Amino acid sequence: MVHRHARTARRAGLGALGALGALVLAALPANAGAEPAPTAGPVPGAAQTLGADRPSPQLLSALQRDLKLTPAQASERLVNEAEAGTRAGRLRNALGERFAGAWVRGATAKELTVATTDSDDVPAIEAEGATAMVVKRPLAELTAAKEKLDAAAGRVKTLDTPVWYVDVTKNRVMVQATSLAAGAAFIKAAGLQAEDVGIRATKDRPRLLKDITGGDAFYINDSARCSVGFSVTKGAQPGFVTAGHCGRAGDTTTGYDRTAQGSFQASTFPGEDMAWVATNAQWTPTPGVKAQDSQEVQVTGSVQALVGASVCRSGSTTGWHCGTIQQHDTSVTYPEGRVDGLTRTTVCAEPGDSGGPYLAGSQAQGVTSGGSGDCTAGGTTYYQPVNAILGDFGLTLTTAAAQATSPAPQDGTAQQWTEGRVYEAGTTVVRDGVRYQCLQTHQAQGAWAPAGTPALWQRL
Repeated sequence: MVHRHARTARRAGLGALGALGALVLAALPANAGAEPAPTAGPVPGAAQTLGADRPSPQLLSALQRDLKLTPAQASERLVNEAEAGTRAGRLRNALGERFAGAWVRGATAKELTVATTDSDDVPAIEAEGATAMVVKRPLAELTAAKEKLDAAAGRVKTLDTPVWYVDVTKNRVMVQATSLAAGAAFIKAAGLQAEDVGIRATKDRPRLLKDITGGDAFYINDSARCSVGFSVTKGAQPGFVTAGHCGRAGDTTTGYDRTAQGSFQASTFPGEDMAWVATNAQWTPTPGVKAQDSQEVQVTGSVQALVGASVCRSGSTTGWHCGTIQQHDTSVTYPEGRVDGLTRTTVCAEPGDSGGPYLAGSQAQGVTSGGSGDCTAGGTTYYQPVNAILGDFGLTLTTAAAQATSPAPQDGTAQQWTEGRVYEAGTTVVRDGVRYQCLQTHQAQGAWAPAGTPALWQRL
């Protein structure tokens, strides 16, 4: 039960949010209370900030093919997804502990849905142009339940329950199991009630995708092959990120042309599936990602996309394919070990696509970990989010508008806004004496200072 004084205070806060007016899905300036941009001209909306209004022909073509869209629908979808991310972030900050998730749906991702546990929040959600859904469990409660499954997975075998995740669209935790009995046993081992967790029975078993390259090939110790994810730097040292199961620290690499390339500097697998390779002076990091017909898509940032958003993957086995994001923070058990924190997608993949990059528009999302199915009948894939790789290893993503920088330590405390740091949604920073709250998880870039980027930051 909400106390009267707390409810009154909350209504006052949401009233201020509603006064901002609905943010339309077109790329219009948002956040009427924000500090003006330091340069002349209008403050850019999310679509302009993230480059969603300037998609590459290769991206549009793949979206049309895989999501069955017209050219106009593909363009509209990218703009809608970018704008929805900002509106969802503002509502997440306003709802606080009552926030229960956000997602987009529809052919052009026109409908943003935001879930809350309190019906009093509906007017404020609708004032932001979103559809409100009143549910039983807040996101924090669902996350806590999944963490109990994570803990149980350290005590019991999970080969017959290989996948579990929070499904915000259903407001519940889900377990993918080979049988209902196996799912029920795992739920019981976690100390959860049957009504708290859904079971999806399927014979699909995720496997790693590492034998043939996805994107540019590289070879580990002159034998195994994997694929380049995204170019990065660490200080002045160039390199790239890839899947952790591809190699261990100290393993040497050669490039697609079999010339000396570099070595693994750090690798984590299982637990997470991330690694980075430092390259020699013969290899120059670029923001390009291979698409179809030997063309490239240029990476401009790493803003995390919403559930329901479109995402495209590059891989040499199956080429350039697109789908949608189903869930974030998914746990997967492979025969080689368990990995937490993956993102589950409808993009198809096959053995050999491992380590390749995922993009939402021009925003880097992650590198291929594994999956099930294939690109003939369709399948499911999982990627390791790139922001976690950048933050854990202290790397800077190479982007089309990159500036030299070194990431700040990821200590999680209150801080000055710092270029190169990975910020999680909800984080509060100070810039030029003004406090801002992060709307969407991303790695900060020089062109994305809070005052001029209301798509990513809300002034407090």
